[in-house]
Amino acid sequence: MRKIINCCDGAYSDIEGLKFIKGNTIFHVGKLRFIAIFDHRQNKFMARTPSNMLPLGTEAPNFSLPDTISGQILSLKDVRGSRGTALFFICNHCPFVVHVNPILVAVTERYINEGIGFVGISSNDAVHYPQDGPQEMKRHAAQAGYAFPYLYDESQEIAKAYDAACTPDIYLFDHDNKLVYRGQLDSSRPGNGIISDGSDLSQAIDRLLASEDPMENQKPSIGCNIKWKS
Repeated sequence: MRKIINCCDGAYSDIEGLKFIKGNTIFHVGKLRFIAIFDHRQNKFMARTPSNMLPLGTEAPNFSLPDTISGQILSLKDVRGSRGTALFFICNHCPFVVHVNPILVAVTERYINEGIGFVGISSNDAVHYPQDGPQEMKRHAAQAGYAFPYLYDESQEIAKAYDAACTPDIYLFDHDNKLVYRGQLDSSRPGNGIISDGSDLSQAIDRLLASEDPMENQKPSIGCNIKWKS
């Protein structure tokens, strides 16, 4: 069987031998795993990529990346908070990110004065996806109201260091830069009828601030795959 899979970025992949499971499709392209959901309204498949779920306790890899908002080069120590650090792998055009942008802003505003540092990173290939280039990132940050630095990972080495897979991909580190949460912002996805409230990340931050153990039930994020360079 041959199907044309329409990914959320508009790119097409010709995949053979797809196996349908409960109306959806699971398939692999190289090391990437996708869940393809058929959108009956648009008569096409939309590919969704889950988080790789970096092991808890992993130390946050350092970075030195340009902030598209301020123009400065920022490292982990520049953006980390005194009590913890939340890091978002996001991009401008992904509908899964656009869907939760207001809640990302709201969660940031809620905790930024509680000792939690926030930073967004875009690692998409800007040559083939110019809408995710640094100038567009700066404009997008202003339009979305980001209150956190929005860094450009041109080499994609930082995304690889964090084993990031999708946008959005959420990480929370404690004051010792050890991973205590990774996965979804909440259970809302475009079109699933669930209101985005940032509950999963908020609960993880609340537990961190209360010096409680990390959440046991951590669910992967699902979104567009990071647009890797060929």
